[in-house]
Amino acid sequence: MLINRIFGFCVSLSLLASACTPQADWFSEYGEITPTEPAQMYGDMNGFGGAMQQSPMGPEFATQNIAVLLPLSGANAEIGRGIRTSVETAALQQPLNGVTMTFYDMSGTPTEKQTVVTSALATNPSVIIGPVFANDVRMVRSIKPMELPVLSFSSDTTAIGGGVMTMALMPTQSIETIIREMGPDGVRNMVILAPDTASGKLMAAAAVQAANIYDLPVSGLFYYTEKDTDSIKNAASRASMFTARSAANTRAREILSDILTREQLTPQEKSSLNRQLDKISKSETLGAAPFDAVLFLGGAADSRALASFLRYYGIGARDARFYGTALWDGSDVMRDFTMSGSKFATLPDMPDQFINVYEQVAGRAPSRLDSFGYDATNLAVGMIYSNKSQAAYLLDPSGYRGVDGLLRMRPDGTSERALGIVQTNGTDTPRVVRAAASNFMVPLYNIDQRNISAAREIPLISRGVNPSDHIQIPARFADKYESKTYGATMTTSPAHAPRADAMIVLPEDDRDAVTTPDFQPVALESIQRSFIDSVEIEE
Repeated sequence: MLINRIFGFCVSLSLLASACTPQADWFSEYGEITPTEPAQMYGDMNGFGGAMQQSPMGPEFATQNIAVLLPLSGANAEIGRGIRTSVETAALQQPLNGVTMTFYDMSGTPTEKQTVVTSALATNPSVIIGPVFANDVRMVRSIKPMELPVLSFSSDTTAIGGGVMTMALMPTQSIETIIREMGPDGVRNMVILAPDTASGKLMAAAAVQAANIYDLPVSGLFYYTEKDTDSIKNAASRASMFTARSAANTRAREILSDILTREQLTPQEKSSLNRQLDKISKSETLGAAPFDAVLFLGGAADSRALASFLRYYGIGARDARFYGTALWDGSDVMRDFTMSGSKFATLPDMPDQFINVYEQVAGRAPSRLDSFGYDATNLAVGMIYSNKSQAAYLLDPSGYRGVDGLLRMRPDGTSERALGIVQTNGTDTPRVVRAAASNFMVPLYNIDQRNISAAREIPLISRGVNPSDHIQIPARFADKYESKTYGATMTTSPAHAPRADAMIVLPEDDRDAVTTPDFQPVALESIQRSFIDSVEIEE
């Protein structure tokens, strides 16, 4: 995982929206066929795109055209040129007899783009590769003939359909894959941290839906502003239940201090209380947060910052497992030792042969969008050379093996890609803990990608923290030194079973004070906190 493959996924993620109604399924009857083993995609002679097929020869094979619509100038030129390189690489690896390929620049104003699309359609193409962005994809869908297939790169489910398909990785699949992994890991409750964006809220909704499918309780859902340290810090504080756990810590220290300074104690009791006070004073929180897993739905940099603040607020590796999506792929998260042990869903590694060929042509490693472009080309050429109809070939329910692993197109325009699970270990090469599926004979996903609406925040669901659950005091003082529960949000109060040497009494207003004239409480030491990892904390 030595390349910037995350880029393509980031682009597709940013295109999510929920404003339009999806188009009707295209040749939906192919969605009912039972899948078998996937076919090798039309590809090169080196074996990384599949077995080379025989190109049709002779005058009886009419020349067919592939129109490629990409942003080749302007602000997004780098994206378009990267995909163009992969398209040309695929086309040049074997002679395309009877097939022409024409590139069109999808830049400029909407009117200029519409003129470009009209010009491309005038050539009567057999298939269109592209566009990249959702609005451009919608434009093509509105103009093209229904039967003309389009292999776009947008994962916006409102832009595809009606013969417009996508090569992109649908973000919901990454989410469902990693949440499914939490079950075997023994996760009991999770908290979700997501960017406060339109796409982030849809991703969060998908996570909640997946959690319901796999019977995994969600303890809370919190949003943060991307790249905003204060917002990230605030989200981590709320998710960690820091205020309540800090108040519980303070109250526990007060109880121990009060008993030590006011009451007559045996040497054994005094020693026990002093040990407890010393131990609690080394931390600023008491008790555990009501979750044992954190799902990060944002990019790598924000996820690292959130994890750092969570540790700052008392949620360490022993308290909760960390999980991420394909947005972590190729990022610094993999090399961060403080994130070691985290898991995320990802596409399989690209074959070295493809990476090497692409680097020789482009002078850089390919992104995921580039590899999607390579597979789109081989899929388009394979369709043209196939004896099947266009729809039968493209919508083969058994799918194909490309440079990004197992792939198939669905009649609704969405794509399905098989994802694996990797675990970070502080190196560039995370450990594969679950390989991607090798076929579609068992359904991989259950989320309906076209019926997801933005999710609201979910306040932390907790029974709260009662200091008396975490300290042991002589039973004869239980009535005198009561404590309330901090941070409880559940409708039923937590049950506190009495111990042999302590009694839990609910509740007490923590503002109550000892008023005897000869009582002087011991001053509590403050906890020194500065910064953790690379995220500086400013008090």
